[in-house]
Amino acid sequence: MFDIAFSELVVIGVVALIVIGPEKLPKVARTVGLLVGRLQRYVANVKDDISREMQLEDLKKLQQQMQENGQKIQTELMLSKDAVSKHLDEVRETLLEAQKPSADTTVPESASISTSQASAVEPHSESGIEPSPVLPPDTKERQK
Repeated sequence: MFDIAFSELVVIGVVALIVIGPEKLPKVARTVGLLVGRLQRYVANVKDDISREMQLEDLKKLQQQMQENGQKIQTELMLSKDAVSKHLDEVRETLLEAQKPSADTTVPESASISTSQASAVEPHSESGIEPSPVLPPDTKERQK
């Protein structure tokens, strides 16, 4: 701790023996030992406190970084969601426009079936179960 060599300790001990005297030297040595022990414990406690504070600051920084990253991800997801929603709306509009019968298109007479012919045709199935009618996409979604 103090980088004191053994020879320096011997010199300090001899000077202490001469100055303090042989009767009081053991009592003073015990007191000095207790004070040095307290000093070492105090230094260790301060080091631990500083270490804890540094770890706490590191954790706070990490928490802040995680929150910032989470917000960035959330923003990116919202932008992606908006882009996908916009694209889906465009597709929906295109499908609706395609489903609307336009006045420009006419069905040739040879392709059209008269109502009497259509009623005469009965669906034939071996299982006896009537096939479900084919509905446009909008009506299927409404049924759910």
